[in-house]
Amino acid sequence: MLLFINENNQETSCKGKMIMLSYLNSYQILSHKKHPYMKRQKMQGGVLMKPYAELTKEELLELRKSLKAQYREYYGKDLKLDMSRGKPCVEQLDLSMEMMDVLNSDSDLICDDGTDCRNYGVLDGISEAKELLADMIEVNPDKIIIYGNSSLNVMYDTLARAMTHGVMGSTPWAKLDKVKFLCPVPGYDRHFAMTEYFGIEMINVPMTPTGPDMDMVEELVAGDEAIKGIWCVPKYSNPQGISYSDETVRRFARLKPAAKDFRIYWDNAYGVHHLYDHDQDHLIEILAECKRAGNPDLVYKFSSTSKISFPGSGIAALATSLNNLADIRSQLKNQTIGHDKVNQLRHVRFFGGIHGMVEHMRKHADILRPKFEMVEETLKRELGGLGIGEWTCPKGGYFISFESMEGCAKDIVAKCKKAGVTMTGAGAAFPYGKDPKDSNIRIAPTYPPLKDLEIAMNLFSLCVKLVSVEKLLADKKDN
Repeated sequence: MLLFINENNQETSCKGKMIMLSYLNSYQILSHKKHPYMKRQKMQGGVLMKPYAELTKEELLELRKSLKAQYREYYGKDLKLDMSRGKPCVEQLDLSMEMMDVLNSDSDLICDDGTDCRNYGVLDGISEAKELLADMIEVNPDKIIIYGNSSLNVMYDTLARAMTHGVMGSTPWAKLDKVKFLCPVPGYDRHFAMTEYFGIEMINVPMTPTGPDMDMVEELVAGDEAIKGIWCVPKYSNPQGISYSDETVRRFARLKPAAKDFRIYWDNAYGVHHLYDHDQDHLIEILAECKRAGNPDLVYKFSSTSKISFPGSGIAALATSLNNLADIRSQLKNQTIGHDKVNQLRHVRFFGGIHGMVEHMRKHADILRPKFEMVEETLKRELGGLGIGEWTCPKGGYFISFESMEGCAKDIVAKCKKAGVTMTGAGAAFPYGKDPKDSNIRIAPTYPPLKDLEIAMNLFSLCVKLVSVEKLLADKKDN
């Protein structure tokens, strides 16, 4: 199997979709201009490399011996690398340090409409913050509420209100015999943890390259009144980096749920988190599509600046229909007099508007892009063509999703941790932490320094090889 070289003597890009990479790490391909079909094979552990499934038992044993020797070498490195969560790195956090200088004791803390940010009031956020985050998530400012520091808090509150007081006059969920949620998988582990906490039954819906399996979604929501919601990370999804297609968004907007209180929980966490200036995914706006479809109340849209400014010190937003907003405000007034207006003002003055935020995110991309590309290149070099893994090459977001051979993910993650690299737990991207295939691993490249990340990915690739060989040997023994 050959790696094709384009006319500029460059490897074909894999950005933006899940693929089984077709190039073999055992081949060194020469320029097609000189040697159009030439290739040279490498030896690994005395074994001529080819897809692992094609190796004989003897070749696998020899390969395992070599891989184990390489693995033992990592013990002497005393590694303590953590890539378990999708956190901004220090360099990214430094980008927002000037925000701390925007306001001081001499600052004018009065908004354009005369609101004194030092005092009580303004339940749903200052107008300047509404305009900023409305531009960020592509909605009208009159359809948005500004909250505190985390969209996760907003999602929790939204679920809690539904449990205790229902949705727009519906029966409180806590009084129902059964409440169910659809969960696209692999997905965001904290969505699933929150849902489990409230005792809501979760139903897996497979992700496709264009978003959740919409045939399944449409059939389930139309046929079961107990299904009250679905979690969605529609742009650069966690963990695959998939962005929903226009057709997927429109099908969501046209859903005909059996439950009148069904809502789409649209967590647009990575809306402005691109890796490239001129190669970005586009997501059509869900609230506008819902209005066109005659379903204006169907969606809660969440977002925050947690990975734009400072995690834990950002501002969050919920955008939805005017009817939903009225329902939320009627309950919110019993919870708070208003969220942190000083922090809202700080964000507004630091970014100056959406154009300032876009420029700020370009700086984030400059830091993250080399990390993502290095991960992709390492996986391609070490695992490409061996038939033991697939991975995504996203254009944005915070994660790369890896699919190992079935039954291998937990062992791979365990071996990585034993050698000093902590990854997200295998199964975390599935409800109840149970991956039916034990194959999905979330790679979080953002936090470690580039040199540490390179070490971690070399170790990860080695662990994938070693566990895969052991799996194949076990299969041969069983047969």
